[in-house]
Amino acid sequence: MLIPTIPTTDELLDKGFRRAKKAAGLVRTSKIPRYKKSKRIEETRVITAGQVIKDRIKLILDRVPDIESLPEFYQDYIDVAVGVDPMKQALGGLNWSMGIITQLEKDYASRIRRSPPEKAAQLRKQAFGRVSSVVNKIGDDLNFLDFAKQKLRNMPTVDFDATTVVIAGFPNVGKSTLLRKLTTAEPKVADYPFTTKGIQIGHLERKWKKIQIIDTPGLLDRPIKDMNNIELRAMVALEHLADVILFIFDASESCGYPLESQFNLLKEVEKVFKTPVICLFNKMDLTDNIKYLEQYINKVENPLMISASQGTGVSEIIERLEEFGER
Repeated sequence: MLIPTIPTTDELLDKGFRRAKKAAGLVRTSKIPRYKKSKRIEETRVITAGQVIKDRIKLILDRVPDIESLPEFYQDYIDVAVGVDPMKQALGGLNWSMGIITQLEKDYASRIRRSPPEKAAQLRKQAFGRVSSVVNKIGDDLNFLDFAKQKLRNMPTVDFDATTVVIAGFPNVGKSTLLRKLTTAEPKVADYPFTTKGIQIGHLERKWKKIQIIDTPGLLDRPIKDMNNIELRAMVALEHLADVILFIFDASESCGYPLESQFNLLKEVEKVFKTPVICLFNKMDLTDNIKYLEQYINKVENPLMISASQGTGVSEIIERLEEFGER
């Protein structure tokens, strides 16, 4: 999400007041009659300061997209990363400040026009004080939006027209190796809440169809019972995205997890994701106990036997993915 640079309250006020002083200088050198000039100068300062501050706030509001209009995946991502409600409250605070500043502009410009010339500067100072108070009240909102900007600046760019494949399995089963073998270019890394290395997104184009493949280190690689509520929400966000899951077993168990534990993880992933699952038994080149392995192969539907490091079985995976892309 491209949130613009968020100013501090001091930066916002400084810009408004500096521009107001500059605008007043132009009035000062104009040919307005002297008896009108002092009031016009102060009125100009009030209106210009308010307008400059509002324009800067409006830029933020215009650049931040309406959260409810975003795809569900992005809504969930924002909620997990920074919170949708705090985001809405911060934007609401900025919107409130624009209304108050507009009213202050009108009120004090009118009072300055009706006042004796000698009171114009005093009224302008009052106006600046009131505007400063309003801006300072949205200080927490500005700070939150700056925090959100940092958290969301590397949000994944997702192609919602492509068939989306999410890779799951315990650490060291060969997920990253398979991702590199399947995709046509080096996968891009994007931030994702509660992942150790961010998610990796690779792309594949076959038969005029686009397929994006996502690996999530640190998320779909451990039992659900070990996750807290926010981590679960981060995982559920992927459920809005996935068209199919590639679940990778390490047939050799060299990853450090026995096949029984790997099978239990598969069952947990299937509880969260209501999408089809393709099971892959990787590292078949390192496996010699076929009888032991067969009891797990027989527990899943239509598994594929592969060796990601050697590229064995990759073409069969792509063919299977193309079938999902045609549905």
